Amino acid sequence: VSTLSLCFRINRRSGGLFLQTKMAAPLTLLVIVAVTIRAVLFRSSLAELISERVEVVSPLNSWKRVVEGLALLDLGVSPYSGDVFHETPLTIYLYHFVIDYAEIVCMVTDGITAVALYLAVQVYNKNVFRKQKYALEADRYPHDCLELMQTPKELFYVPLKVAMFYLLSPFTILSCVAKSTCGINNAIVALFVLCTIKGSALLSAIFLALATYQSIYPITLFAPALIYLLQRLYIPVNLRRQSFWLFTLQYAFMFVGSLVVIVGLSFFLLGSWDYIPSVYGFILSVPDLTPNIGLFWYFFAEMFEHFRLFFICVFQINVFFYTIPLSIKLKDHPVFLMFMQIAIISIFKSYPTVGDIALYMAFLPVWSHLYRFLRNIFMVSCVLLACSALFPVLWHLWIYAGSANSNFYYAITLLFNVGQVLLVSDYFYAYLRREHHLSHGLYLKKKDGSEATLVLK
Repeated sequence: VSTLSLCFRINRRSGGLFLQTKMAAPLTLLVIVAVTIRAVLFRSSLAELISERVEVVSPLNSWKRVVEGLALLDLGVSPYSGDVFHETPLTIYLYHFVIDYAEIVCMVTDGITAVALYLAVQVYNKNVFRKQKYALEADRYPHDCLELMQTPKELFYVPLKVAMFYLLSPFTILSCVAKSTCGINNAIVALFVLCTIKGSALLSAIFLALATYQSIYPITLFAPALIYLLQRLYIPVNLRRQSFWLFTLQYAFMFVGSLVVIVGLSFFLLGSWDYIPSVYGFILSVPDLTPNIGLFWYFFAEMFEHFRLFFICVFQINVFFYTIPLSIKLKDHPVFLMFMQIAIISIFKSYPTVGDIALYMAFLPVWSHLYRFLRNIFMVSCVLLACSALFPVLWHLWIYAGSANSNFYYAITLLFNVGQVLLVSDYFYAYLRREHHLSHGLYLKKKDGSEATLVLK
């Protein structure tokens, strides 16, 4: 134990600046490569094709709809007067000033997201080092669990891998080239994660309010952020403790106050509340059933109208339902809870795109130490890759060739979402199993001395 604990004793004075310098060069090179790839695709003939793919853009974040909204705004007409534009007022006013530099804005937002995730994971890894060091020195882990420890050598390149997973992901590249406003949402969520992990309650609340303002669903990230900030202040999650309620009310006040200011600013810019039904009503009621990679469109296209409201409520509640049980189960692991919530939002939201998926998949290198406990990773990887390749094929057969129908496309959509659910649940199982081994030992035995099998219930 003493030998392994020495691995975590890094000389901060002599080594910190060297490590930062050593990691800055690969990150800079990575950003340059990512920008080059995007710039080449922006100038290619594929850009127009990509911008029309239903897997890449949705009625919420399509660049063509943004252009339509800007045209209405320039004519002095509310962009929400029709049924075309469904982005938030702050987004359209941002693009009103940078319309000629939209490609640069898309690349910059991807860069901001990658750097924010890089810095967030860097801080998180330092916390992991410190906690493991103290636990090893206190001899809290069983001796047969030392092989489960995360060493500095293993985690040194994890922040760079996270940035690489995001910047070089085909999903992120496609979303950027299509000029999807999903990149702005991802940047806001990434900045929220960074501010939360750094322990800045005010900035965390502000960016969470911005993310909620953009698409409602990120409000579920309130719970993991609150738990993490409570842990940093050494305040136990105990409903009977006054300190718990005091900080919870403070954080909630900062969040609600920021949200009120943002909503008020939107009203000031637009001069009306027309955007509320056009943005949030559109997200919640799902009136546009354009095919996408989500679960809503086909189901409600076939739904009888008098059942629609009930199942809309069921589908929408599904996104928020998991917050409480997951928060209870993962109350000691808020960063992993944050990952789970981002993944659930990406899978079950009403208008998902591949850009949403790219954000939570960028976190997978953080959990690379769980690979030994994953049960279905090869099968799930094959399913996701096959579905990604089959999306454009079945779309062509349905829309252009006429040799297939919507059932074929929805079948591959359903399989793709099942694959995502299996992926997230597999990581959830692996995380809980590793934590169980850290508490009870790696090689579990039954009372009769035979090998025990761990089952998640």
